[in-house]
Amino acid sequence: MLTIAKLFGKSPFAPLQTHMAKVASCMSELPALFQSLIDQKIEAIQQISCIVSRLKYEADLTKNDIRNHFPKSLFLLVDRSALLEILSLQDSLADQAEEIALRAGMRKFTLLPEMNEEFSALCKKSLEAFWLANQVIKELEELIESSFGGIEAQKVKGMVDQIAFCQDETSKLQNQLKRRLYQGGDAMTHPVFHLCLTLIEEIACLASLSEKLGNRIRMLLELK
Repeated sequence: MLTIAKLFGKSPFAPLQTHMAKVASCMSELPALFQSLIDQKIEAIQQISCIVSRLKYEADLTKNDIRNHFPKSLFLLVDRSALLEILSLQDSLADQAEEIALRAGMRKFTLLPEMNEEFSALCKKSLEAFWLANQVIKELEELIESSFGGIEAQKVKGMVDQIAFCQDETSKLQNQLKRRLYQGGDAMTHPVFHLCLTLIEEIACLASLSEKLGNRIRMLLELK
């Protein structure tokens, strides 16, 4: 297996892609978590939460390894600070996945019946934004080969635009869910109401962070 130091010799983006693969492993657990939330399966939620925390720890090990081996004087095709910023945004996504999983396992979660459909849509749209951002990171090698221009650059910009669209749709769903929550919240205990509100915001944050990551990649293209 290639070490992080050797990965830097291949490409400035290879270590970031290695880390993003770890982040993606955390995100892969969330669909089952969200379904368990809707089905009120607290034991399943807690089991998934433990898995996400373990995967997040593995992502942290990779992140720390990258930072420890980051070239300080070696010439890079991309500014060192930009690469570190991308790494930090990826780390924020892994943090967010763990935060959602831990929060979900705190107590039994009960949505208002009229919220189920929109809640499912929020979860799917937020994850859609992440998987688009994940694909953008996978495209970075092709950007180098195309000198950050041409058809490949346009393809990546189009994907970043799709992330922005997903984030906008997620924001609309978040607002709709909050409106329903406040309208029917009298039927809930305060702890359950607060948990519902927090989870809605935390899940929507996945799309916001994905958009920030996409926009940071777009900045690389604009500077080339």
